[in-house]
Amino acid sequence: MGESVKDLDVNQSLLECLKDVVEVQAWHIIGEVDFLKEKSLRRLYGDSEGEDIVLIYDDEEDSFHAMDAVCSHEGGPLDLGDIEDVGGDRCLVCPWHRYEFKLTDGYSETTGLQQDVYPLMEVDGKLYIRTGEMELSLEPKLPPAAPEVVTLPSEHSVPSAASLNTLTSAAFQVLTAADPFEKIRLSELLGGEWCSGAITELGNCPPPDHPVRNSDHLQVVAPGKEGKRGKGGSLSSRISILHAMANIELWAIDLSWDILARFVPHFRLQGKLLPKEFSDDFVRVAREETKHFRLLNDRLNNLGSHFGALPVHNGLWESAETTNHSLLARLAVVHMVHEARGLDVQPVQIGKFERQNDQESLSILQTVFTEEITHVAAGMKWFNYICEHSETKLDPVKTFHEIVRKNFRGYLKPPFNTEARSKAGMTPEWYEPLTKTGSAAKSVQVSAGVTVHQVRSFHSLSKLISATSQPRAVPTYCKTSWRGHSVKKLLNLVRCTFH
Repeated sequence: MGESVKDLDVNQSLLECLKDVVEVQAWHIIGEVDFLKEKSLRRLYGDSEGEDIVLIYDDEEDSFHAMDAVCSHEGGPLDLGDIEDVGGDRCLVCPWHRYEFKLTDGYSETTGLQQDVYPLMEVDGKLYIRTGEMELSLEPKLPPAAPEVVTLPSEHSVPSAASLNTLTSAAFQVLTAADPFEKIRLSELLGGEWCSGAITELGNCPPPDHPVRNSDHLQVVAPGKEGKRGKGGSLSSRISILHAMANIELWAIDLSWDILARFVPHFRLQGKLLPKEFSDDFVRVAREETKHFRLLNDRLNNLGSHFGALPVHNGLWESAETTNHSLLARLAVVHMVHEARGLDVQPVQIGKFERQNDQESLSILQTVFTEEITHVAAGMKWFNYICEHSETKLDPVKTFHEIVRKNFRGYLKPPFNTEARSKAGMTPEWYEPLTKTGSAAKSVQVSAGVTVHQVRSFHSLSKLISATSQPRAVPTYCKTSWRGHSVKKLLNLVRCTFH
């Protein structure tokens, strides 16, 4: 028997009240407005580091804004950035690579990257943020680990004579070369000896904890303190961009040799060492990263500069330190997350040089971009191989998702260069579920026909409303007051309906 008009009216009123309750539940108090105005940038801590949000107070506009605290480029801490005018827009500028994001919508005009933003509301002198079920805190929910000070060792024990002519000894020599030009000389020489057959043994020479950098040649600063790079519109800006890329390539050389020394002598699949082809592939990667560094430095010289003319940071080594325990984790985070992210952003850098008709630099950037696709492919190839040949066969995509969620800060963020990623063998099912939207899509769908008897939590309630109504537009930041009667009205309706 169909519902009566009275029943339909009650159910419609009930649904409207449920909407009000869910709307209220989606908002969380941050704190007193006057207190929050004391700092321009403040990190709000979620349940995990990847869910942290940066609260921005723009004193020039007397307005609050909120966006994800982890930069969508390479994970820089936006709460350590700067608020600046960029092209007439108020923007938050990442401290690592100077990428800018509009305060209003999180979009970066120069890179095409996007930060998620969150609506804010001021009520009776208090500031609220709309984050759905995720609650935030002004203090870390877990005590942070003590920051590790990277002290690059000044000297290392020398490998024994018996192990000098081995692959791991070659890696050790590259990693402990303090001068960047000695590092690339050794990388080219020793990599060539492996490829020619002059070096054939793996050896067992452990790598250093950290690659060495000579402070006489390089001014190493904290990430974000290197200075502004600009948009490539001036010679100094293009030099800054090329210098930053050369620094990345120098770290990539170290990462390639480290994976050989750290894992190849010990890692086994069903009792067997990795095939020689693994070492061949990563020696090739190391040699190509070396070539990239040389090309970039030569171009810097042609433009009247050189590598070491500007400060550099050592933030990229963090990925190696956090994945020292696992070859699968190293492949996933370094080659399938970070290097794949390079494929997403490199076309933007290329565009900057195209606009200035800098053909010499463009040729180098195109070479780097093309060969970086093969580096991502190498990571994909051996990640799949290890999953396939493990004693207990692993699902590669599922295993990748699990490892990245455990070892990488935050979500993967679009836009993605799907064409370049596909050339490397990385199709969307690998990375889209690791975006914030993809992670949310894992939630169980609730049908539009669910009854109030089936609602067990505000989480389910939220899904019910999503399934039965169009989302309402919410201003990014506004001052208003709550409708305090909603819960009371809901309880009365429930009482009338079920009793």
